[in-house]
Amino acid sequence: MKPFFSPLLRALTAHAKNDPVSFHVPGHHYGQALQQELLLDDPTNHPAEWFSSIMRLDVTELSTTDDLHHPEASIMEAQQLAARTFGAEETFFLVGGSTSGNLSLFLAICNPGDIVIVQRNVHKSVINGLKLAGASAVFLSPQIDLHTGLALIPTEGQIEEALIRYPEAKAVFLSNPNYYGMGMSIRPYAELVHRYYKPLIVDEAHGAHYGFHPHLPQSALAAGADAVVQSAHKTLPALTMGAMLHVQGDRVQRDRLRQALAILQSSSPSFPILASLDISRAMIDALGSQLFEQSLTAAASFRKWLDRHSSVIKEMANKENQDTTPFADPLRIVLYDSSDRLSGFELQRWLEKYGCFAEMADPRYTVLIFGINISQKDILKLQQAIIKITCLIEKKAEACASSSAKARTFSDSYTKQRISEPVSFARERFTHTRIRIELDQAEQRIAAEMVVPYPPGIAILYPGEVITSSVIEQIKELSTLGAKFQGAADPSMAKIEVYETN
Repeated sequence: MKPFFSPLLRALTAHAKNDPVSFHVPGHHYGQALQQELLLDDPTNHPAEWFSSIMRLDVTELSTTDDLHHPEASIMEAQQLAARTFGAEETFFLVGGSTSGNLSLFLAICNPGDIVIVQRNVHKSVINGLKLAGASAVFLSPQIDLHTGLALIPTEGQIEEALIRYPEAKAVFLSNPNYYGMGMSIRPYAELVHRYYKPLIVDEAHGAHYGFHPHLPQSALAAGADAVVQSAHKTLPALTMGAMLHVQGDRVQRDRLRQALAILQSSSPSFPILASLDISRAMIDALGSQLFEQSLTAAASFRKWLDRHSSVIKEMANKENQDTTPFADPLRIVLYDSSDRLSGFELQRWLEKYGCFAEMADPRYTVLIFGINISQKDILKLQQAIIKITCLIEKKAEACASSSAKARTFSDSYTKQRISEPVSFARERFTHTRIRIELDQAEQRIAAEMVVPYPPGIAILYPGEVITSSVIEQIKELSTLGAKFQGAADPSMAKIEVYETN
């Protein structure tokens, strides 16, 4: 084990130990402002009881701290150490989550009207980044894993076809892994994109822990991506909104990136968030793969227990096939009711009833994350909940039709649209009047709403995208199959919102 060293934490604690008197922001003055007599139903719920410790470290830019936007001391050292640990040439700390990293990358890479090749199933921050930059996107449909019905990144063939069709594209943007911990090796994608002299940008929000244990997938940065955004707060011991942006090579202009980060991130960043990022890095440096050993062992043990003790609650299958060869994050356990009596949402609610809170759910699956240092007590509580839910399911009526087969049918319909025409996200487009018209009359109109069928939960249309006859048929087909259209003004999709033509 190596010594633990966190320059940011050291700077903040050294300042606090000097018993400073605050004549500066923030207004809580090291938590002193909370020391008031309050009429409370529960004396243990006094705000000072919960917040005073963290507020001792919640400072501003002082001579003893540093400035995130012009780092010269502890923040600079912490970012340099993070770059070394994660394998980057330069690492930027983010206090606005991966969202701020994605937005900044689009501003750094694109000018108004520029084209970026983007996979269709991306986080909304990617779409907002396109809007901020006024860029255009060529959307690529994802691969669909045949065994789970879940979306992965597009094929290499699709990306190469798009690069040939749109040689003026400024970058390729991928999101890997997906929310379920499934992903593809990025190395062949990086090699492909670099043959066309373009940067490969990867939103690796769910993979900040990748590469730090032999049983964990390789990180996108190690695989050759030019810029990688990671939500450290998702899988490392960092506070919420703590994220990192790693950069290597010369394909992304660093000066433009710094300017974008300064525009989009607060001029008064949270020092506790920054320090938690440095602590996460320092723990990796000190403990290495040992940091993840307990959680990996616990996850493997729970999988074996689940297979022996539950006849209906199963882990999602993730098998290799000729179309996709995804990896699965061993720290994500994706559960489903194999009898189809409980949806993923219902399973999530029953887990919560027994005190176990999942990361997310969809109509089919419930996603659990096994975090660092998860306890045996936590695992036992989850096992007891599964036993109770299994008993509940077995008392239910006869199972309905298999939803996994239905998911594949939905996916077959979805993947017809491989490569889109360029979709403009110029700001002036979104100021036009929106009207609702019959879907059958919408051919060649510009969509004014996002159309997202569940399953599989991937946008068929983004605002600004041209509605083609094939898309109209696709929407009808999915509606006939029973898909629900989330966020649409008309969930039945008999009508659709479009921009009024001038």
